[in-house]
Amino acid sequence: MAIEKNYLDDIAIGEDILSMQNITKIYENGFVANKNVNFTVKKGEIHGLVGENGAGKTTLMKVLFGQEIAEEGKVLLGGNEVNISSPLVALDYGIGMVHQHFMLVESLSVAENMVLGSEPTKGISFDYQEAVRRATEVSKKFDLEVNPKALIRDLSVGYKQRVEILKMLLHGAKILLLDEPTAVLTPQETKELFIQLKHLKEKGYSIVFISHKLNEVKEICDRITVLRNGQSISTSDINAVTEQDISKMMVGRDVFLKIDKNEPSFGDDVLKVSNLSFKNKFGLYAFKDLNFTIRKGEILGVAGVEGNGQSELADVLAGLETIQDGEVMVNGRSIKDLTIREIREEGVAIIHEDRMTYGASSTQSIKENILSDRFYKDEYKKHGFINWKYVNEKAKELIKSFSVKADGYDAQVRTLSGGNIQKVVAAREFTSNPKLLIACQPTRGIDVGAAELIRKKMIALRDEEKTATLLFSADLAELLSISDGIIVMYGGRITAYFPDVSELNEEILGEYMLGLKTQSLEVAGGVLVD
Repeated sequence: MAIEKNYLDDIAIGEDILSMQNITKIYENGFVANKNVNFTVKKGEIHGLVGENGAGKTTLMKVLFGQEIAEEGKVLLGGNEVNISSPLVALDYGIGMVHQHFMLVESLSVAENMVLGSEPTKGISFDYQEAVRRATEVSKKFDLEVNPKALIRDLSVGYKQRVEILKMLLHGAKILLLDEPTAVLTPQETKELFIQLKHLKEKGYSIVFISHKLNEVKEICDRITVLRNGQSISTSDINAVTEQDISKMMVGRDVFLKIDKNEPSFGDDVLKVSNLSFKNKFGLYAFKDLNFTIRKGEILGVAGVEGNGQSELADVLAGLETIQDGEVMVNGRSIKDLTIREIREEGVAIIHEDRMTYGASSTQSIKENILSDRFYKDEYKKHGFINWKYVNEKAKELIKSFSVKADGYDAQVRTLSGGNIQKVVAAREFTSNPKLLIACQPTRGIDVGAAELIRKKMIALRDEEKTATLLFSADLAELLSISDGIIVMYGGRITAYFPDVSELNEEILGEYMLGLKTQSLEVAGGVLVD
């Protein structure tokens, strides 16, 4: 039965607006992503959807948004069964999705992005003024202020997300699906987002909140549904469960949310960065005049809103970008003219934030990805050729050690969930005998179980191997719990250094990340000096 999205306005607050019944989705390779999943959302509620990577959350939302077609089951809106065959049909039914990676055109204005798909015209030409009027109107209606004429590339991450939400609302969405909406936000931006979501809830909008941050799920959601191994485990009122309860339901065992670590024991300098600067392809400084040092057995955290030079810094240190100005010393040796392999031979390992472009080869097997940095070494050869029997044994050991869920070491990486792909990358980098580990968003978008494993492995490297680690993370709780010291990057510069994190909290860090505060002393060599 076809329905109009305006029909959803007649449903009373607190009644079921959406019901997914016995949803089963099986992919071509026989993988069962969803099995008899039941999921119900009430009008005017924020409903949390949680589960491990590979639990079926994304697939379930793709079915709801028309990006995947289920083999079995049905979707009801306001009690009426609907056939959602594409995202355009989903929008026609009042369902909008805000993806974790924004679907915005950076070179266009806010207004132009918001009307994409339903562009106003004057004659045969695009009516820019009408687009501005529509964007302004919806912005005022929902008290979400934006400048309709601003270019997307000039906006902060928080404002880009606001544009995404307004875009869905402009297209008539009554049910919003938010995928990891706070993954790249500061505490202040997260707080502002939650205020906006609560206002939408009060207006009768329904929101599905997908997140791995259980403290935020507890704070913002009314109810929560847990998926595990493709099945719906439970739906509970949020006040009836603790974070520990939720994590146990997600992974089927107790998860230790607090990371215990020993007092640090620092050794000699491993990484020394001196007056390092880098210009991007537009000739603009991504970062300028950076100075810091990391010692053996030290984890130095890097806090900063995305786009303040962190990604470029990681790429320069790993050899993915050239050193343009300044000096980088690893174990007392300049890496300026070294190849990537030579830099890795110096003991530099990297967990790249873009795991699918730089971290893994999606069409290669798990064993080929795990051991891709060491096939050429004598340990893996026999009579001059790769010793595949030995390779298979080592791959099997690492798959077990890092709890990679897969059909076997010959499975292609593209068949794995995001969390298991991250485990494959971590397995390679953590076992490469690293002297310096560059960890970029190592637990972003992965579940509490996988995050716990990776964090414990990082601590073990610090304590047992005396590895120096540079940790880039948007998860401030992670930075505060793992790091021995923290630097803050803003505008491509280091604006603060905290050698002791015991007195720090997320609010203080957030103020420095947003540029509201800056330390007046120069940061040099990892120590504050006049």
